[in-house]
Amino acid sequence: MTLAEKQTFKEKLQATIAEVQKDIEDLKELTKPIPPENAIGRVSRMDAINNKAVNEAALRRSNLKLNKLETALRKVDEPNFGTCASCRRPIQPKRLMFMPESTRCVRCAR
Repeated sequence: MTLAEKQTFKEKLQATIAEVQKDIEDLKELTKPIPPENAIGRVSRMDAINNKAVNEAALRRSNLKLNKLETALRKVDEPNFGTCASCRRPIQPKRLMFMPESTRCVRCAR
């Protein structure tokens, strides 16, 4: 990976991290407990509880993605960045741009 590609990659990572952090803040708001004193009806309460569970799962996935993105950002300047962890061949730059947290090439990821 060239120096220019790494710089472009860093900028994309930083932008993606900012987006994920915003998503996490939004999801935290949606996963607050549902107060029992709200008279919203039994079916509406069940729907709200179901939506909360879906948002909690999305929050867990977003936190995991954020951790992977931050790890990739820390490692981007290392000499072996962009090299497959399994076969040691270069990971395709397009794959890294699409999935910046990738540590394996397409072939090894299967």
